[in-house]
Amino acid sequence: MREPLAAAVEEALRTLLREQGAGEALPEFALEVPRQKQHGDFACNAALVLAKRLGRPPRELAARLVQLLTARPGLVARAEVAGPGFVNLWLAESRWQGLLAAVLARPEAFGRSDARKGQRVQVEFVSANPTGPLSIGHGRQAVLGDCIARLYEAIGAQVTREYYFNNGGRQMRVLGQSVKARYLELLGRAAPPPREALEDPARPWPEAVDGLPVAFPRDGYQGDYIRDIAARLREEAGETLVDEPPEGRFRAEAERVIFDEIRATCRALGIEFDVYTNETTLYEQGRVEEALRDLRARDVVYDAEGAVWLRATALGLDRDRVLVKSSGEATYLLPDVAYHREKFRRGFELVVDVQGADHYGQFPFVRAAASALGCDAERIQLVMHQFVTLTSGGQTVKQSTRRATFVTVDEVLEQIGADVFRFFMIQRRPEAHLDFDLDLARETDWTKNPAYYVQYAHARSCGVEREAERRGVRAPDPASVDAARLERPEEIELLRKLAEFPEVVLRAAEAHEPHHVAYYLRELAGLWNPYLQDARSHRILSDDAGLTAARLALARAVRAVLANGLALLGMRAPERM
Repeated sequence: MREPLAAAVEEALRTLLREQGAGEALPEFALEVPRQKQHGDFACNAALVLAKRLGRPPRELAARLVQLLTARPGLVARAEVAGPGFVNLWLAESRWQGLLAAVLARPEAFGRSDARKGQRVQVEFVSANPTGPLSIGHGRQAVLGDCIARLYEAIGAQVTREYYFNNGGRQMRVLGQSVKARYLELLGRAAPPPREALEDPARPWPEAVDGLPVAFPRDGYQGDYIRDIAARLREEAGETLVDEPPEGRFRAEAERVIFDEIRATCRALGIEFDVYTNETTLYEQGRVEEALRDLRARDVVYDAEGAVWLRATALGLDRDRVLVKSSGEATYLLPDVAYHREKFRRGFELVVDVQGADHYGQFPFVRAAASALGCDAERIQLVMHQFVTLTSGGQTVKQSTRRATFVTVDEVLEQIGADVFRFFMIQRRPEAHLDFDLDLARETDWTKNPAYYVQYAHARSCGVEREAERRGVRAPDPASVDAARLERPEEIELLRKLAEFPEVVLRAAEAHEPHHVAYYLRELAGLWNPYLQDARSHRILSDDAGLTAARLALARAVRAVLANGLALLGMRAPERM
């Protein structure tokens, strides 16, 4: 709808410019959908943009644009001057009715575009270190990243979904130590730490209990999954691993088992990664050392206090950051910089990092250092999401990853399934805190659960078509449907809503905000479900063959758009519920 209207505005502007003797160079103007319906289908700021150039009052120019735009029948039914010089526009109903054929001509493609055709985009998300199962916070990131990838694919990009994890450093050392400690406990060679010591950080950590040493690290990982890994190692190797260092087989086995479970969880969410990469590989390939050397060559690295520092203040940031500690161990910042350089070396034109709020402080330094190495900082974009609060029975469920007192994605999926999980995780903008109401997510009443509300709208559309087939009513030919029969206000409103979908998809992709699609689907379902409920006012299947064909075509168009939108959120479009 926007394209023909923009063309009409351009033509009107050319006429106005000729009348003013001001040449034909068109100003850049915007056509926006007003927030309030009473302000029209679109609002245009062309008169405001042009006023200064022509030295004329913007309302005067807007009034002339109104005359020119309404002089052409069939496109603009009504136009008004508003405020300081905006032009509010109402399209002719025939334009909305004509949309139906466009949707039904290629229903699976409606909403897709070539806005980013051929652009190579990498979306890195989840990227949780293999130290335990995925928490619901990781689950939000997983759904968010996958939806962003789907949106970029919908606007023509070639997308690579990538998972990067740090399988070195302190966290992994603690993981190996935790597994070995549980292994020694199972052999009776060590004692588990007392519960009160685990629960109270202020308590002294015991060196021994009942004459046995406490091998478990104070900040160790306490979940049952650690005991399960240790039990498997005891079964496989007996006591032969007593002298094995924690960084050896203990850590390797823990990484393998946990990462297999992470992959399985992602598959349960409908997510498959194209590439897995890790920190160790960067070291083995010499990429980390190379990045440090090149940063030093660009004079953005210096030595102080026994450590190696990034001269971040010279790159526009408020403080410098350590790249290599005085112990000789690199911080997470250095391999992250090397990794981002590799992204561009691999040919990606746009890099999207989906990360939790706890990584927010790291990103500016990664971006600045990568820019110093020649990467285009504008093509490294961060999507930061806030934390998730899980509530049940009106109470907040406390979460602690280290103490393993957290609810995992797998546990929630067992209760509500992937579709509901994904919808609930994507309902709010990424930077907003998310309250995940587990009781509402468990609700099976489609009128209460927003995920089912949208899916049910699709299933009901399929039911209409099945009923038509049962009655022997043939599916309408899109080319011969008289869409002008759709003249009731609620039908025009549905057509208007369908027309918004391509723009919603493009806006959601460009802004990295999939929640726009979720909002849109709820709004569309909110128009369609009541329409189907009120069968007395507008029966879809009636004795009027022309009206039946038009309303069946509307049902097919609504079904197509609902299915396309659900697919962008990674959800099923069920035919029956």
